[in-house]
Amino acid sequence: MRGLTVLALLGAAMSGCASASPDSFGRSVSQPDLGVRSATVLTVDGLRFRDLDRDGRLTPYEDWRLPAAARAEDLTDRMTLHEKAGLMVHASPPTVGGVLRAEWDLAGVEPMIRDQDIRFIIHRVSSSDAGALAETSNTVQAMAEASRLGIPLTLSSDPRNHFQTTFGLSVAAGAFSQWPETTGFAAIGDVDLVRRFGEVASEEYRAIGVRMALSPMADLASEPRWPRVSGTFGDDPHRVSDMVGAYIEGFQGGTSGLGPQSVAAVVKHWVGYGAQPEGYDAHNPYGRDIVFPGGRFQDHLSAFDGAFRARVAAVMPTYARPPEGLEINGRPAERVAAAFSRQMITELLREGRDFDGIVLTDWKVTDDCLADCEAGTLDYRRVGMPWGVEDLTKSERFAKAIEAGVDQFGGVADTAVIIDVVASGRIPEARIDQSVMRLLIQTFELGLFENPYVDPDAARRIVGSPEHRQESLQAQRRSLVLLENRDGVLPLRPEAKKVWLWKVSTDEARARGFTVVDDPAEADFALVRIATPFTSHPAHFFGQRHHEGALDFPVDNTDLLAVQRAGAVTPTVVSIYLDRPAILTQIKPLATALIGEFGASDAAFFDFVTGRVTPGARLPFELPSSMAEVEAQAPDAGSDTQQPLYPRGAGLQAW
Repeated sequence: MRGLTVLALLGAAMSGCASASPDSFGRSVSQPDLGVRSATVLTVDGLRFRDLDRDGRLTPYEDWRLPAAARAEDLTDRMTLHEKAGLMVHASPPTVGGVLRAEWDLAGVEPMIRDQDIRFIIHRVSSSDAGALAETSNTVQAMAEASRLGIPLTLSSDPRNHFQTTFGLSVAAGAFSQWPETTGFAAIGDVDLVRRFGEVASEEYRAIGVRMALSPMADLASEPRWPRVSGTFGDDPHRVSDMVGAYIEGFQGGTSGLGPQSVAAVVKHWVGYGAQPEGYDAHNPYGRDIVFPGGRFQDHLSAFDGAFRARVAAVMPTYARPPEGLEINGRPAERVAAAFSRQMITELLREGRDFDGIVLTDWKVTDDCLADCEAGTLDYRRVGMPWGVEDLTKSERFAKAIEAGVDQFGGVADTAVIIDVVASGRIPEARIDQSVMRLLIQTFELGLFENPYVDPDAARRIVGSPEHRQESLQAQRRSLVLLENRDGVLPLRPEAKKVWLWKVSTDEARARGFTVVDDPAEADFALVRIATPFTSHPAHFFGQRHHEGALDFPVDNTDLLAVQRAGAVTPTVVSIYLDRPAILTQIKPLATALIGEFGASDAAFFDFVTGRVTPGARLPFELPSSMAEVEAQAPDAGSDTQQPLYPRGAGLQAW
């Protein structure tokens, strides 16, 4: 135990702990609930403990009375290098038929847990049955409990409570309550609402057994063409910082760290992601670089401040590599992705921000991007993002990242490589132990060593409960930004009954008492929902899925044609989904009312246009007036075009 005795540790843990009341994070100083499948239960001093190593004695790491750090130290001492390596990868599970996002192939998951000792797995499955998701979690946790030391799994998830769904970025809501994108929270501007969202989402995650959120994004939406704008809180670093902090507080349960009622948050992407030339994303080889022509690197750093104030559990570095000329602590930044940069991880993050939590790489940073990947492949297995270290071997990439300060590798299961870099003498096992300790401490703090199991029936009650859905619907309503309201067309007048619709639910309109007509010339008004235009790189796995390119409407755009058709003959309400900042110069003259949206159901949309909510949201970024202005702006500087059509903060505050 490295100089610590069990009695000393127990005495320290119990001193001052006479109260049996849980603290604000649910940390209990009395008997916790235990979840057991194959292990036995020990009774010591009238208290119950899981005998995870099955030796018939209370081993220190099994003793929930001890501090998490002491338990982690004891367990680390007992682990083999193979078991330690298993903790340092965050794997994607095999799926049925090998289909991305399909149900887990549980027969394939079992050897990952049993033979590779993998303990962190991403959960990308969406379902309308939250109980089924909970049952899957219980099945794989039972596999982990049956292992030599009984180390539980930590299941993670990309965001799954919103509207946008893109593989590798987000998960379809399914049974979960559906809220606006985070840009919608920025539009509302209510930090308390963000915190409340985090509390709701955390409860829903925990109900299905997910205990790590691969969110939030503290990145700035400083380049309007960037595909990931909708995952940010906008482009104002101060607002982003405050909202990121509130999001983490909601998920983790406050600002005092993790507890049994927490979901560990992973803030991303450290740092500068978003300052992407032409908006091309760093998931793709053609977007591997970030730039700072506006000299705004500090803005991108300060956007993370709220995360550290909230004691975020983990940080994910960006894929992108910095430009020539950027300096860190007075020295040129190494032109490698942040996961491989000691300057970015050890100097800026660990030392500069006093961060001692987990550093988890983004997915597949150690995988090769060979000629077919560079040219474009749709085979996910052939995709890699080793930007700046393309010429290193896989083993050298792992070693360089560990030396930089990384604790865990996302999207890979290459435990043998970690074992090899230690066996070869490149990385001392003591350095591996540092990462293992960080990973175990958080697992203990989350209470997973006491009970990793969940109740499927409770999951069905909690996930997407009527209360949560009502709260999320109200947030959707509040996030709509009223940009124009000529002639007071909104809220809709009671006598206006005939409506022409474009991409709006006919059933919802009829349920609200409207008569739907086929010709806008016959309508009292038109309701038109459109989206920001985009192009893509169809030959690239992620590029095919990303919304890229120009932000203005080409003449043959079907949404534009619909607006033109309606706007020529009847008052027309246009609502545009702003997953990126659209150029509305062609739309504005045709729209009697113009609304910016960030993820809203038809129900929320109808509630808004019929006046059930007073407008109050404001744009979290500017809307440019032309592509020439977009091309002239600096990718690292937010809302910096010369003549925006609508500035950041635009939005009418009354009908």
